[in-house]
Amino acid sequence: MLKLYNTLTREKQEFKPIKKKKVGIYSCGPTVYWSQHIGTMFAYIQWDTFIKFLKYSGYKVKWVMNITDVGHMTSDEDEGEDKMEKGARREGVSPWAIAKKYTTQFLESLDLLNIDRPDVLCRATDHIKEQINLIKKIEKNGFTYKTKTGLVFNTSKFPDYNKFAKLNLENQEAGSRVEVDPEKKKPWDFLLWVTNQPEHIMKWPSPWGSGFPGWHIECTAMSTKYLGDKFDIHTGGKEHIPVHHTNEVAQAFGAFGSQTANYWLHNEWLLIDNVKVSKSLGNIIVAQDFVKRGVDPLAFRYLSLTSHYSRALNFSWQSFEAAQTALNNLRERYQEFKKDKGKLRKEIVKKNQQQLVELIENDLNFPQALALVWQIVKDNTLSGKERHFLLTDFDKILNLDLKTVKKMTIPGEITVLAKRREEARINKNWAEADRIREEIEDKGYTVEDTNKGSDIKKK
Repeated sequence: MLKLYNTLTREKQEFKPIKKKKVGIYSCGPTVYWSQHIGTMFAYIQWDTFIKFLKYSGYKVKWVMNITDVGHMTSDEDEGEDKMEKGARREGVSPWAIAKKYTTQFLESLDLLNIDRPDVLCRATDHIKEQINLIKKIEKNGFTYKTKTGLVFNTSKFPDYNKFAKLNLENQEAGSRVEVDPEKKKPWDFLLWVTNQPEHIMKWPSPWGSGFPGWHIECTAMSTKYLGDKFDIHTGGKEHIPVHHTNEVAQAFGAFGSQTANYWLHNEWLLIDNVKVSKSLGNIIVAQDFVKRGVDPLAFRYLSLTSHYSRALNFSWQSFEAAQTALNNLRERYQEFKKDKGKLRKEIVKKNQQQLVELIENDLNFPQALALVWQIVKDNTLSGKERHFLLTDFDKILNLDLKTVKKMTIPGEITVLAKRREEARINKNWAEADRIREEIEDKGYTVEDTNKGSDIKKK
C-alpha cells in the first residue's frame, strides 16, 4: 500500500488515484532565467524515481512540468523585477534568447542525471490563451478586482486561504511593509494579470489591458489543461508552500470551487557545505560541472537517493566522491554477478522484490531501498545470478546505469599538467616534475609513472 505525506492534510495518507492504475502528476518546473543548479535537480531526481516506481508497480503515468519563461518576479510575489527580464538585462540579449539558452541547459541536466523528460513540458508563453481564459473564469465567479497594477485575486473571497500553509495572516498584516500597490485590499492579495509595466518586453493583449500573467496562474492553467480540473499529485519545493502553492489552491477554488490536486508533495532543500544554494553566495554547482571535472554525474543521482525527499541533503565534494566510490563498487559487483551461472529461485527473487516495493511504498523511502540493494550485494546465500537479476530489476527504478561500465574522463587541465610533467622528466628537470605532481594531487588526482607513460587516477 503506497502512502505519501500530503502537505494538504499534514499526514501520511494511503494513495488512491482518481482512475485505477492511472496517475496524473504535475511538477513545478524551472524559471529559465539562469542555469538550473543541483539543488533544483535534487528534487527532480526524487520525482523521477517516484514516477519510475509507479511504472514499475504497474501504473500508467502522465507527468506534466512547466517551464516558466515569464511572470516570475524576483520576490516570488508581486514585487520586484520579472526574473526573465532581469536575466535578459544581465546578458544583454532578449528574454526569449535567455529562455531558450537556459531551457537547453535544464534539458541537458535532465539527460546527464538520467531523469526522464516529462510527458508534457509546457512553456508559460505558449499558454497565454489558457491563462487568460482561466482568469476570465475566476473573474466571472467574483474573485477579482482591478487596481493600478492589474487584475488582482481577492483572497477574502476564499475563507480558507491561510489553511494550506497554516499562515498567520493577522501577524502578516500587522508587520506588512508599505505595499507597491496601496489599492490592494489585503497585502497578500496577488496579481493574476500585470498591466502597469509598459517597458516590459514580453506582453500580450487581454481584456484587462496589455500585460503579462502572474507567476501563479500559469501552473493552474497548464496543470488543468493537461491533467483536468482534478488530478492526483502536485510536487514542488517547500519554498512554494506559503506563496506559490497557496495561491494555486486559491485560484483553483476561484475557478472550479475546489482544489485541483489530491496530494501535494514537497521536497526539502539541498545544501552545499551546510549552506543553502544561492547565486548571491556563489556556491552554484550545475550538472555540467561534473562533466568538466571528469566525474560521473550519476554519482550525484546516487547521492540524492541516499536522502529522503523531505529531508535536507548536504552536498560536499567529499560526499560526492564517497557516492562515486559506492556507485563504482556497485557496478563492479554487478559485472561480477553477471558471470555467475547459478540458480534463480523465483520465490527468493519475489520476496526481495516485494521487500523493495514495501520500503518505497512508505513515503518513497529511497535511502532504505539503496540499503536493501547493498544487503543483496553482500548476501552470500543468494547466487550471483539471483543478485544480478535483482539488481537489474531494481535499476528500473533507481536508474543508475548499472549495466554501463563507466570510464572516468580526465579533465583537460589535468591532462595538460601531466604532459608538462612528462616533458620535465624527459629533460631530467626533477624539481619541476615533482612540483607539477604536487599540483596535480592538490587538484584531486594522482599520477603514476609506467613504461607506457603517465597513469592518471582520481584520488
